[in-house]
Amino acid sequence: MRSSVSDVADRLAHRVQLTTDGNKLYLGAVEDAFGGDVDYSMLVKIYGAVNDGKRRYSPAKCLGCVDLPVIGDPDPKHISTSYVERQNWTVRTTMRRYTRLSNGFSRKLTNHEAAVALNYFGYNFIKIHRTLRVTPAMAANVTDRLLDVSDIVALLEAAESKKAA
Repeated sequence: MRSSVSDVADRLAHRVQLTTDGNKLYLGAVEDAFGGDVDYSMLVKIYGAVNDGKRRYSPAKCLGCVDLPVIGDPDPKHISTSYVERQNWTVRTTMRRYTRLSNGFSRKLTNHEAAVALNYFGYNFIKIHRTLRVTPAMAANVTDRLLDVSDIVALLEAAESKKAA
């Protein structure tokens, strides 16, 4: 947890506003990574049981939210977890291993890492997004062309030949 937040902090050039959910692990991780150089708040969701009379698996109902400023001066207009929740939804719909009650997983960490890397490569370099009309990598000027699966194969072959040398 701490290394991921530190990695994010190291990649940012300017002060940012950050919102996390109510997981207490984020408190120390954000403070360690950013110190006081962040406007940080937690958005704590309050859940209640769904009582519809049916006995089945279903997530609890969100009854409301409380925003808690933690470090700096977060702007209440921008305290939201919507972006990451949308990203989580995208990951769950594009990768079977992240859906609920799924058996689409691997016990090997290296297989999981490969699947995640392939998914993000496809999402950022191959898939043209409707709102952008290009890939995210093209929109960010990381590349000037649309990549395809043969580019992944070429990258893998280059990495393998580098290992062999």
